[in-house]
Amino acid sequence: MKKRLLAAAVALAFAPTLALSQNLRVGLGGDPDVLDPAIGGSFLDRVVFAGLCDKLVDIDDKLNYVPQLATEWEWSADALTLTMKLRRDVTFHDGEKMDGASVKANIERAKTMAESRRKAELAAIKEVEADGPTVRFKLSQPFAPLIGVFTDRGGMVASPKALAAMGNTFATKPVCSGPYVFESRVALDRIVLKKFPGHWNQAAYKVEQITYLPIPDSNIRTANLRSGSLEIIERVLPTDLAALKSDARTKVVGSPATAYYTMSINLNHGERAATLGKDPRVREALEASIDREIINQVVYNGEFIASNQPWAPGSAYYNSALPVPKRDVAKAKALLKAAGVDKLSFTLFAPNTTTEMQLAQVMQAMAAEAGIEIKIEVQEATTITQRNIKGDYQAAFGIWSGRPDPDANVSIWFACDGFVNWGKYCNPKLEELLVKARTVTATPERQKLYNQAAEIILADRPHLILYHYRWFWGLGAKVNGFKPYPDGIIRLDGIAMN
Repeated sequence: MKKRLLAAAVALAFAPTLALSQNLRVGLGGDPDVLDPAIGGSFLDRVVFAGLCDKLVDIDDKLNYVPQLATEWEWSADALTLTMKLRRDVTFHDGEKMDGASVKANIERAKTMAESRRKAELAAIKEVEADGPTVRFKLSQPFAPLIGVFTDRGGMVASPKALAAMGNTFATKPVCSGPYVFESRVALDRIVLKKFPGHWNQAAYKVEQITYLPIPDSNIRTANLRSGSLEIIERVLPTDLAALKSDARTKVVGSPATAYYTMSINLNHGERAATLGKDPRVREALEASIDREIINQVVYNGEFIASNQPWAPGSAYYNSALPVPKRDVAKAKALLKAAGVDKLSFTLFAPNTTTEMQLAQVMQAMAAEAGIEIKIEVQEATTITQRNIKGDYQAAFGIWSGRPDPDANVSIWFACDGFVNWGKYCNPKLEELLVKARTVTATPERQKLYNQAAEIILADRPHLILYHYRWFWGLGAKVNGFKPYPDGIIRLDGIAMN
């Protein structure tokens, strides 16, 4: 497989393309998911959607909400109605005009179609009223995260005409209103977009064609950037930074990230939950056996941020009263003894990437000093997810790319019905806090609620959150105007090539 990918990547340098100034080639860490905003569920489809589908709202590089398709919005006094004013100059790629009825059609489709993955995040919307360029979202209960939902796939607006005509085949040739039009896709090979001259902000987009190329091997992505076969690569590993920074042909751009890396623990899902799920002291012992700072230095060259909460250290919702605990091997041993465990042994699922295998091995060595045996089972990421969903796991690594609203960074894992709550963790007190925090729009009050939520999560330890990312992108020397964002999405406005 690796040889085939390398051959394909090297071939990029000789493949016929448009002139450099006309074709921006972006190396992705894998093949994106389904290119339908209602169905897509991977980080990489969000990268492609940034060029293809505009959203109601976007974020800036400080995670502030900024207008995109909606120019302004306002909550009603009871927080049960959100009113948005839409741009009047938006045209879909098929020539149809966008208005409130377009938004209404997309929301209703995402809420009702069988395959939709947006149902939970849009569940609070009971009705959408459209009046020309005005759209009103009527809610069944206050739902503060809704603006954040609209900064992602839940806020993307596709052409209703195309949706009606194509049905479940929409993803094969998606039609939105973004700055680039879908041209073609070859699975596992490339996705090609071409500039849309009818875009409302088309002057901000400098290149004529975007070619996304899935290259899972980070070493091959880096080699192709250095050879000039790619102009941008995403998710550069910390171990590759020095080589790119010392090469005159390349440069590196970084940003703090909303994304975090975690270890999910099976607490209550099937027979395999018995080992780690019965006694919280066992999980506390496991945490006491590891040192996040040393892991960061050894595996990530000190470039990431040691963390223990779903919200990044230093952010508005991080509970500073609960810092990352220090390693304490003696404490770990004492906790195991108190829990009546003579020998703790469990299996950890790790994806088959060099970095994640190294992470597992460092944790394995640390835990062993406390008498904890970690058996590492390396698998494809999709296989791990499938087994986790079935409860066929004890512990597994996972990543969340992060969202601007705090609820979207915690409820996915820790709410009783969280869509990646693989271990079936459910704490009624935590559930009450999460539900209440969604109904509150004032930041200070939400901070208090999420601080209490952190206390419960860190006591129960259904996960061991290990660190928050820093995003790194590699750029060819001729690329300019690239701006990093904490959500890791490559926004194409302003990017040009000399």
